[in-house]
Amino acid sequence: MERLGTGIGWRPEIADAVERMPGIDWVEAVAENVCPGHLPESLLRLRERGVTVIPHGVSLGLGGADRPDEGRLTALAERAGALGSPLVTEHIAFVRAGGPLTASPLLEAGHLLPVPRTRDALDVLCENIRIAQDALPVPLAVENIAALLAWPGEEMTEGQFLYDLADRTGVRLLIDVANLHTNHVNRGEDPAKALAELPVEAIAYVHVAGGVERDGVWHDTHAHPVPAPVLAILTDLASRVSPPGVLLERDDNFPEPAELERELGAIRGALTKGWARQATSSGPSPKAKAIRAAGLPKAAPAPQATAAAPPTSPTPPAAPQISDSARQRLALAQTALLSALVAGTPVPDGFDRVRLGVQARALGVKRADVVAKVAPELPEILGDTYRPAFLAYAHSHPMTGGYRRDALDFAGQVLLSGGPEDAEVRRALREWWLERSGPAPRSTRPTVRLARATRRVLLRR
Repeated sequence: MERLGTGIGWRPEIADAVERMPGIDWVEAVAENVCPGHLPESLLRLRERGVTVIPHGVSLGLGGADRPDEGRLTALAERAGALGSPLVTEHIAFVRAGGPLTASPLLEAGHLLPVPRTRDALDVLCENIRIAQDALPVPLAVENIAALLAWPGEEMTEGQFLYDLADRTGVRLLIDVANLHTNHVNRGEDPAKALAELPVEAIAYVHVAGGVERDGVWHDTHAHPVPAPVLAILTDLASRVSPPGVLLERDDNFPEPAELERELGAIRGALTKGWARQATSSGPSPKAKAIRAAGLPKAAPAPQATAAAPPTSPTPPAAPQISDSARQRLALAQTALLSALVAGTPVPDGFDRVRLGVQARALGVKRADVVAKVAPELPEILGDTYRPAFLAYAHSHPMTGGYRRDALDFAGQVLLSGGPEDAEVRRALREWWLERSGPAPRSTRPTVRLARATRRVLLRR
């Protein structure tokens, strides 16, 4: 595994700042937000300067009961090729449920949801990852996620689950230390124990991000500064192994560039502190002495060689296909949970009802926020009524497609229910919906507009 260095999540809102930021060796871009045929100019300029760009997928759903969708895999492979990336990354999560395996409607979470740490779920995940590895032109790394809730009857800790996953598939790991902190606050899981159980030699790189605690629940927002406990976990990790790369994630509420640079400095400081702890406990190696004599080069390597292989063999033996019964059992469990979260069906046995309610509200808020970004005209048209109207809609209308489809469905439902009360607002919302719901934009030619107005008048009579 090549050494990546210090990186930052590339987002359009901070693209100019990232280009000017000193000490950035690589960036990560959300794969679904990048079009291979029309790469953003900022990413092209970064690549020309030798900055590595890695696509980070969020919608593949490798932890779901279904086998990975061929179209999504092809799209991820295309982005890796267009960006000249050395690897691609995704999440250990499920993002949709239902469909043929359960003979029920397909539901979309619009969020990364935790996979149960059971043998069934591990078998399904391993097969899904092998399918993805075969379809991708570069190595795959998968990320541990943050969770607000825990599955009942889990059979493994997170560290054991990840160790077996890497051992059986050879997949690399993207370890998010902020997510370890989230799971510590929300689920009582010890980050130090998770790190001790991890196959640290399989780590491809590390994520660092901020969040916020509300009413005893930690929300992994990626919109707040990196807190001290997350940096402490990064220091602990660095005392065990030298990760090939470390990246700062920020998705919203972007601060001034100087603040991002200070956070990157704090991350480098946490790494250096961990390496010093490692050197104190084991004594500096000849490589460590050479590094210190020369100063910290790209990626600031630690006094320990980075690993490029999973904990056992870099080419695990082929495994037989798992039975469809394991997939169906997982599908039924995930569909029941997702339906309770997004459609208001009964809470499955064993789940914390209060925590599940927190997760359901968080999903609704995220849907409202993302829809407002992909369809900014909606909050402009509806004003202060947008958010309460959307949250009321989301409570009984699960997302069955992407966020753009969700925006159209929301607007259509508001109109069907007789809203908005203000005639001008209703007219503006109707025009917005008509413009986007057809197979092609409506013509703006005067004769066509006149014909539409005439039809409306005649229909009212």
